[in-house]
Amino acid sequence: MGSWNERTSRLMASLGATPSRTPQGSGPREASTRFPSPVAVPAPGGAEEEEVEEEELAEIHLCVLWNSGYLGIAYYDTSDSTIHFMPDAPDHESLKLLQRGLEISKQRLLSGNYSFIPDSMTATEKILFLSSIIPFDCLLTVRALGGLLKFLGRRRIGVELEDYNVSVPILAFKKFVLTHLVNLDQDTYSVLQIFKSESHPSVYKVASGLKEGLSLFGILNRCRCKWGEKLLRLWFTRPTHDLGELNSRLDVIQFFLLPQNLDMAQMLHRLLGHIKNVPLILKRMKLSHTKVSDWQVLYKTVYSALGLRDACCSLPQSIQLFRDIAQEFSDDLHHIASLIGKVVDFEGSLAENRFTVLPNIDPEIDEKKRRLMGLPNFLTEVARKELENLDSRIPSCSVIYIPLIGFLLCIPRLSSMVEASDFEIDGLDFMFLSEEKLHYRSARTKELDALLGDLHCEIRDQETLLMYQLQCQVLARAAVLTRVLDLASRLDVLLALASAARDYGYSRPRYSPQVLGVRIQNGRHPLMELCARTFVPNSTECGGDKGRVKVITGPNSSGKSIYLKQVGLIVFMALVGSFVPAEEAEIGAVDAIFTRIHSCESISLGLSTFMIDLNQVAKAVNNATAQSLVLIDEFGKGTNTVDGLALLAAVLRHWLALGRTCPHIFVATNFLSLVQLQLLPQGPLVQYLTMETCEDGNDLVFFYQVCEGVAKASHASHTAVQAGLPNRLVARGKEVSDLIRSGKPIKPVKDLLKKNQMENCQTLVDKFMKLDLEDPNLDLNVFMSQEVLPAATSIL
Repeated sequence: MGSWNERTSRLMASLGATPSRTPQGSGPREASTRFPSPVAVPAPGGAEEEEVEEEELAEIHLCVLWNSGYLGIAYYDTSDSTIHFMPDAPDHESLKLLQRGLEISKQRLLSGNYSFIPDSMTATEKILFLSSIIPFDCLLTVRALGGLLKFLGRRRIGVELEDYNVSVPILAFKKFVLTHLVNLDQDTYSVLQIFKSESHPSVYKVASGLKEGLSLFGILNRCRCKWGEKLLRLWFTRPTHDLGELNSRLDVIQFFLLPQNLDMAQMLHRLLGHIKNVPLILKRMKLSHTKVSDWQVLYKTVYSALGLRDACCSLPQSIQLFRDIAQEFSDDLHHIASLIGKVVDFEGSLAENRFTVLPNIDPEIDEKKRRLMGLPNFLTEVARKELENLDSRIPSCSVIYIPLIGFLLCIPRLSSMVEASDFEIDGLDFMFLSEEKLHYRSARTKELDALLGDLHCEIRDQETLLMYQLQCQVLARAAVLTRVLDLASRLDVLLALASAARDYGYSRPRYSPQVLGVRIQNGRHPLMELCARTFVPNSTECGGDKGRVKVITGPNSSGKSIYLKQVGLIVFMALVGSFVPAEEAEIGAVDAIFTRIHSCESISLGLSTFMIDLNQVAKAVNNATAQSLVLIDEFGKGTNTVDGLALLAAVLRHWLALGRTCPHIFVATNFLSLVQLQLLPQGPLVQYLTMETCEDGNDLVFFYQVCEGVAKASHASHTAVQAGLPNRLVARGKEVSDLIRSGKPIKPVKDLLKKNQMENCQTLVDKFMKLDLEDPNLDLNVFMSQEVLPAATSIL
């Protein structure tokens, strides 16, 4: 093949072009060429980059098998195209299921098409590779995985519109376990405000948009990447008492809290901001749906991961997370970044909104692009030659190139061209009319098609092939990218927790498995301290054989409920590996947190408020162990006072009868009769606490300080005045309360009774004066029976 200039000269000679015969100036017979001009290139990191972060509706598809007291679980998460499985775990239930399907499940697992397994592996090597990931000796897990794969194949999750030979993308298998987890139900999450969803204020998100309200998750979530936030939410839903895991989290937080490490924390935080949605990009690559912006985002993600690796290499390798990042962010990342950087033309790709490659990657593509770039000037010469052979009434013409159609001669529509038959021109084949322009094929344009072909499509096809090859290189290293996301999200969460601990003055908790209970020195409510101008800290100690049941009394609004929630939140924060709002905290073995603080009412439940309260307490009674924390606030108030008090006493006596195996119980109540009538047995297991107050004349001063003792009164009248009730109603209520306590009869208020009698008399007189006594249809007997006699009972 000769040079471009030689080929152009030969081509122009074959077309009979003579450069000397050209129209002068821009007169009426002007010849021109039309060629697509490049669009403006948007700035890097603009809206195009945000595209990859678009939210897809995540779905979880779960397969569960129970048999002979063991449990096997596998589920598929569409957000990251990953299958999670749990090895066989013992359970207290025993359900009979069919025993068939084990061998079929194994075959289905081994025959799957997984992008993280190199194509070069033989069948035997593939079996060995999968055996290193999946425990084939866990029979229930294998059957659960097989059933899940069958379901995914039938439903074609995520590939419903693809060809049938396109399988559901599976980018990884991840193991999880349910051991060491602390039990919390949905009521506990709600009442402690661990999560709190609110409607989004934006009018564009009224239908489906939710945002996190004032909650523990909301104040601790300072994650820079989406997957860090997802992992933090997962930690919150899976609190653990695995001391090794908890201390490894706290070690990282403590390291970043040191003043000399603040700059390093901020640098890592900035790098984490470039870790984007890698699973979504890999899923698109697997389905060949890669977008232009995906390559730029993946490039930045990989280079940011390399920056994280270099930074962690300089940090203490005694900390497990830093050691994992330094070792597992392998040279495969550098290989991926180098490939993308050397192949992908980011600027050109954004300009043309498709994948394009840099020069000097493929000589054939470079040659075709040079031809394409030289077409405008060349086509201008061809247009001038065509114009010489056209009718003199035609003022101008141009030769244009349209992908997939080829080269066409374009002339303006004349006023005389009215009917379709007027479009016919000798020597030209009419193609179509568009925007008052007639498009034809001529002998020269046909020759151009034969000589140059469809350059644009050929270039696009070859660049698409290169993109496919690059995708294969990336997918072959998908495992390291998945590991990058796991470790980067973990680092992101711990940096977020460290930032919150620094700003809010949290301290590191200590874990003592041998201690049954918790000890908290000057603990604070993490949410209330942000809302109140001043917050009074309180200490807590429960453990051993003393004070396992703490009965807290005190006036209304004195802080009993806040204290209960404070204890629950501090324990919860320690069990997710966070620093806690306290001067010191020692957390013993805790396996569950049960609450009866707030009634989560719902019409859909079909239950009364008191029934909901009973269900919450029953859950604690039936499931709490010696290592459980139980928080009860005002149980029994939803029914008759005597019945409610009896139920509360019965529940507490049931737990006290367990002795050393009694759970750690905090009960806030206004049932002072519980103490006055000595409904609970005396002993070291029970400790009575109260909220300290002081009466200053008619005012009641709250100190919000917990101390030993029992409240003498609920001071409901003082709270009623603060709530805005009229003074006369409050005074009457206090008077009736005193009469009940003294056992004296309650008499109606005379002044109020007399006032009511006068009002009823006046009403009856007004009705009588409105009667027309001359009306022959008037029946006074009816008036007497319906109006006078019923009113007499309230008047006399």
